Amino acid sequence: MKKIVFSLILGACALGMNAQALKQQGTSAEQIVPKGWEHSEAEGDLNKDGIKDLVVLAKPNFKENMQTRDDGYEYNFNPYILAIYFGQAEGGFKQWKQYEDMFEPDSEWSSVDVDIEITERGTLNISPDHFASAGSYDTSQTTYTFRFQNGDFYLIGKECTEMSRSTGEMTTVSENYLTWKRQTVEDNAFEEVEKKETWSKLTKEPLKKLGDEGLE
Repeated sequence: MKKIVFSLILGACALGMNAQALKQQGTSAEQIVPKGWEHSEAEGDLNKDGIKDLVVLAKPNFKENMQTRDDGYEYNFNPYILAIYFGQAEGGFKQWKQYEDMFEPDSEWSSVDVDIEITERGTLNISPDHFASAGSYDTSQTTYTFRFQNGDFYLIGKECTEMSRSTGEMTTVSENYLTWKRQTVEDNAFEEVEKKETWSKLTKEPLKKLGDEGLE
């Protein structure tokens, strides 16, 4: 009897854990993501097989990472989860890989919003947009471009824009890891100025894979 009860408890715990995780398969992001989780998604053909794929960006609502302010506002300090699903010939999507801890979680004074996009060329763009509510006049956004090749997603380009909220001064640095060239453009968001553009060469290195390190 004790063994049966213990087995039932383990089974209930497993069901609870599975209910709070992204599903391995589904026909849509809404079916894959647990209810109550914030999420966004992008669709497109990533692996060039002619079948639409799905990328899901989800933020859990685990209570241990939630904090309520005195005025009732609730902070969600859970880090984003990124998951890639390949489309199946018989229909639906099956998870290829899931990535956690790629983005720093929000804090009381800073936050990050992440946009995801699958381009017409089948590359995956991931854009973390950082915002500091105190202690900084600067804001930045970086777009990382990944392409599926040789069985994995490799970083083939990066573009970072930094702007001063006090002066409007902007600097955009674009790096291409296929041509190994860097473009730097200086501009101003508040006034018309002559853009300054410079080019430089990058040192060739092995391409990084998605998940090798966090995305700033």
